[in-house]
Amino acid sequence: MLRRFVIAVIAVGAAGFGVFWWLSAPPAGLGVTGPAYTPNLANGLTTFNAGGCSSCHAVPNQPDRLRLGGGLAIPSPFGTFYAPNISPDAADGIGRWTEADFVNAVTRGISPAGYHYFPAFPYTSYQHAKLEDVRDLFAHLKTLPPVSGKVRGHDVPFPFNIRRDIGIWKWLFMDGKPFMPDAARSLAWNRGAYLVNSLGHCAECHSPRNFLGGIIAAQRFAGGPDPEGEGWVPNITQKGLGDWSEKDIAYFLETGQTPDNDSAGGSMVRVIRNTSQLSPQDRAAIAEYLKSLPPVDGPPPPKKAAKRDDKP
Repeated sequence: MLRRFVIAVIAVGAAGFGVFWWLSAPPAGLGVTGPAYTPNLANGLTTFNAGGCSSCHAVPNQPDRLRLGGGLAIPSPFGTFYAPNISPDAADGIGRWTEADFVNAVTRGISPAGYHYFPAFPYTSYQHAKLEDVRDLFAHLKTLPPVSGKVRGHDVPFPFNIRRDIGIWKWLFMDGKPFMPDAARSLAWNRGAYLVNSLGHCAECHSPRNFLGGIIAAQRFAGGPDPEGEGWVPNITQKGLGDWSEKDIAYFLETGQTPDNDSAGGSMVRVIRNTSQLSPQDRAAIAEYLKSLPPVDGPPPPKKAAKRDDKP
């Protein structure tokens, strides 16, 4: 009887491990990204600014936002991540990457070596980006100055440092669906929805997360604890921005100035450096979309945070 029990336990364990191994495996990367393509560098620049690439990947403590040597520390409840070098440096950056390598990384969270990237890289939003935008972004990055220097490894404790587990996380929190326009809405609204939900990855910071680090879908954009560990990220549904007009939002994205003459703080300062480079039409589109979000209650901030006038 004991022998049969042990055999059964081993069989169940082996089956469970087999399911885990299958679900957690990085999917096969895209070998090619399509037919011959002539990049649109102007669109690549727009994508670069909308995606906020320099916010994380610019070398810290220097003024040039185009020196994408990485190194920024990104704290989280799961450890501290360090933004990598994405300059076109052949040794330390992405200079030897193919276009397919880049598309796989940005939209699927897969490295050229075939392992999972940690979701501190917001590919959960970038997965919805248009292929041509990602290809144009890659072409734009190749025009920027190469920056030498390897970035240190992430400081992530066990068990969160097991990259294989990220395959399960992706299975739970990534749908792999492209952005689908709403035919009942205006072109500007759809542009804003696309920028906010894909390239702009606004929900990544402005949404509360569950214990696994996944966005709580019912409270998307409703604010919550700052993922970087300090402060509170505000609600950007109409619960939080109900008194703001579309012009107020667009102006904030351009200047960082709020309607009550305050200014952006924290990591939002880096975001404004990017959104200020977008066209007025794109900022207006983002504003139109955000004003259309219904009011959603987010988690209550701690008393100390509730007393201060939090800003987007």
